[in-house]
Amino acid sequence: MLDDQVFDRFGDLGEFVIKTVFRSGALPAAERLAGFDDFLRGSGHPMRVTCTDPEGLRATARALDLGPVNVVELTASPSVVRRTTRSIRRCDPELYSVIFPRQGVLEVRQAGRGAVLSGRDFALCDSSLPFSVRMAGPGTATLICARAPRALLPLPARRAERLLATRLPGGDGIGALLTQFLSDVTTDTAPHPAADLARLSAVALDLLAATLAHHLDAGPQAGDDSGRRSLLLRIDTYIRDHLPEPHLSPRAVAAAHHISVSYLHRLFRARDTTVTALIRRQRLERAHRDLTDRRLWDVPVHRIATRWGFKDHSAFTRAFRAAYGIPPSDVRELALGRPAAPVGMPSPVGSALSG
Repeated sequence: MLDDQVFDRFGDLGEFVIKTVFRSGALPAAERLAGFDDFLRGSGHPMRVTCTDPEGLRATARALDLGPVNVVELTASPSVVRRTTRSIRRCDPELYSVIFPRQGVLEVRQAGRGAVLSGRDFALCDSSLPFSVRMAGPGTATLICARAPRALLPLPARRAERLLATRLPGGDGIGALLTQFLSDVTTDTAPHPAADLARLSAVALDLLAATLAHHLDAGPQAGDDSGRRSLLLRIDTYIRDHLPEPHLSPRAVAAAHHISVSYLHRLFRARDTTVTALIRRQRLERAHRDLTDRRLWDVPVHRIATRWGFKDHSAFTRAFRAAYGIPPSDVRELALGRPAAPVGMPSPVGSALSG
């Protein structure tokens, strides 16, 4: 019988470090573009990629999760990464992204505007609107992208819209603090104690908020409540760390933070979501990630569901299908390069792995 040790090889070992999550060199030349596209399309922030030289594509992605802030470093030969209307309908995590080049030149387009970025210039993007990022040649370009939930950044939506896909200076002032911090956390490959995660999360979130507020000419009264944001950050970290526990609930979250359930719900109303919805979405995202991980192909689907706090396999299957449009077994089949079963027909391999 399999036990949780199969997950521990890839899970939390009491420390965190930036990890390589995609490398085109691990694939045959003819499969690199499709593999990179599948990687981007299968993420919690789905995108697509095109390039003029598919077999010559070189791409490496590294990622670091700082609580609610996700930092990605992407190096690629000339190509265009797009977030389409279809991608948004499939999944919209409602994020703001700050993007800047470490090497080469980027062209960011959104909301009818375009910005050409070089040096440490950066641009803001919104996951709820289509956008594109062109990584220009010659050779490879490297970008750094930091994503955070819009609800955690005190930016008036109508005013923030005017910043989308505009060139913002990141070489001096407060912008330099942000780009230098993000560059440092992606170049530091030493593992850090898990206890540092909350501290670095708070720094990343505060720098993002302060930098964007600065460019909106907003002062401290821009709606920022540091105590409320700090509490929400602790709640987000707690939920992320306790996702595998089947009894994680609004009552458990409130008790752990010494607040009432009603106050917890009021905090989340500002995000236009609920605690229960956030827990379910994050559990489904983790399960989706494991189902597409070839290293875990021999782990039954119901074990992956249990791993992420789903007590009932049929409820997991219904929730997964509602979120992604196909059953979890079909996601695994597609990740393994096998055709999914026709609608209404069980997948023989998927059925065997689900048992």
